[in-house]
Amino acid sequence: MEQGDLLTQGGDLALTGARLRTNTSSDADATAILIKDGVIVLLGSDLEIAAAAAEHGIPVRDLAWATVTPGLFDSHTHPHWASDLTSGIDLGGLETVDEIRAAIAAEHARLPEGAWLRGWNLEYEPFEHVGLRGDVLADAAPGRPVVLICYDLHTGLATAPALAAAGISGSREFDDASEIVVDAEGIPTGELREPSAYQLVFDAVPAPSPEVERDQLRDMFRTLAATGLTGGAIMDGKDRTVELLAELEERGELDHRVTMHHWHAVGDDDAAVARVIAHKDRAGRLWQTGAIKLFSDGVIDTGTAWLHTVDACGDGGVAFWPRWERYGEVVRAYHDAGMLIATHAVGDYAVSRVLEGYAGLPSRDGLPFHSIEHLEVLSDADVNALRGSGVTASMQPLHMQWRAADHSDNWTVRLGEGRDATGYRVRSVLDAGVTLTLGSDWPVAQYDPRLGMAWARGRHTPGDASAHVFEPEQRLSAEEALLAYTLWPARARGHQDRGVLAVGAVGDLTVWGTDPIEATADELAEVPIRLTVVDGRVVFEG
Repeated sequence: MEQGDLLTQGGDLALTGARLRTNTSSDADATAILIKDGVIVLLGSDLEIAAAAAEHGIPVRDLAWATVTPGLFDSHTHPHWASDLTSGIDLGGLETVDEIRAAIAAEHARLPEGAWLRGWNLEYEPFEHVGLRGDVLADAAPGRPVVLICYDLHTGLATAPALAAAGISGSREFDDASEIVVDAEGIPTGELREPSAYQLVFDAVPAPSPEVERDQLRDMFRTLAATGLTGGAIMDGKDRTVELLAELEERGELDHRVTMHHWHAVGDDDAAVARVIAHKDRAGRLWQTGAIKLFSDGVIDTGTAWLHTVDACGDGGVAFWPRWERYGEVVRAYHDAGMLIATHAVGDYAVSRVLEGYAGLPSRDGLPFHSIEHLEVLSDADVNALRGSGVTASMQPLHMQWRAADHSDNWTVRLGEGRDATGYRVRSVLDAGVTLTLGSDWPVAQYDPRLGMAWARGRHTPGDASAHVFEPEQRLSAEEALLAYTLWPARARGHQDRGVLAVGAVGDLTVWGTDPIEATADELAEVPIRLTVVDGRVVFEG
């Protein structure tokens, strides 16, 4: 087969001896499935599928009664960014500045002279008493540029050599709510709030070669496949992401079905909007563009979430956009161009304002409606406003992993007394008749969809039966959690041929060692993935 053929041809596969969860009312007795050229062509008995496979010369795999579901889809993820970011050291779980300094010192000793030291998954709590300052880390890697990013991807931390390399010597004005934090003398502390600020430093880090960048993304998709993921919505896409997706597919190395949202920066002018719109129809067999990602606010931990009532520190009363009317103008342009819009809204007031903006858009027959991403806190009025709006709520309950049962975590303290109960209201949203999709926000949280479903179902640390349950009334059923990773994201994006096991549907499957519906929330994270199938091709076998 020529490389170019890989763009138009999927795989052939026959599976028998399976328990099928089809997400349909049909084929209830089917135990086998046949995929040809990446498309499901038949469901039936083992004998029927075996005979049809023999007719087409397709080998048959007996699953020994493993469970097959439609392929799992992560509705909010950043694999391109993560493939580079996670090449640094993982600082997750380090509870003190001394522990962070020790990790930096060990990495400093390992790295060659002149190399940058990068870290990710940094938590805020260790700096509660000393402040988020680069100078408290500087002597752990003397003379070396050090740049770290917090787990939520909304705050960076840099040492003086890194700031100098990026040409940062004082504060700057940004088009959005980003900030270079400075001390009383106007000297940068190293804290860099929001992407426009910290990206200045990350842009100064020597970039990998194009080949290394491509292979990193390829390997990232293969890592995701090992957890049963067959696709995802990339929420930070750029022109280079499109180039990489096209190149990987041409090489036959794209093992993921991708919808890519271009990242819209607040400062993007009309010409930038027009350039994105002009390329909205770029697509391959396994990837598509035509979607956009915008921000309305930041996050609760840094006081940049937009809230109905300000947080305990008096923050939370400002939008990400200096002129909110510009958000409406940009949304209307993308909407009129037929694009799918996803807007980051963590705070309850941000959700309200985005809903208002969406409500004023004209109807588009035959096209799916837009989403709001995160909806981390919601008032009752916000839930009611979502009802009947047509908006998809794209949420991440596993972000509750950073909450503490005694309410001592930064998120809860910052939000203010009693307001944590308004967090991650997936049940309220679903009961309001709103389309719900689930995702990870990787690398903010773990990419494993089994963890995502476990948190949605149990609302406590998976595998720890004694762990505190946060707002138990907001738990999802096993069926709902699976639908939020399969059928519902497909429908939210206007796809009738995804999220189901049915004739004519794409051949994206997840094969489980144990039925994920019958497994408890605590058991789910450990259920083995036997096969991950994308476009009729086995991309992972466990």
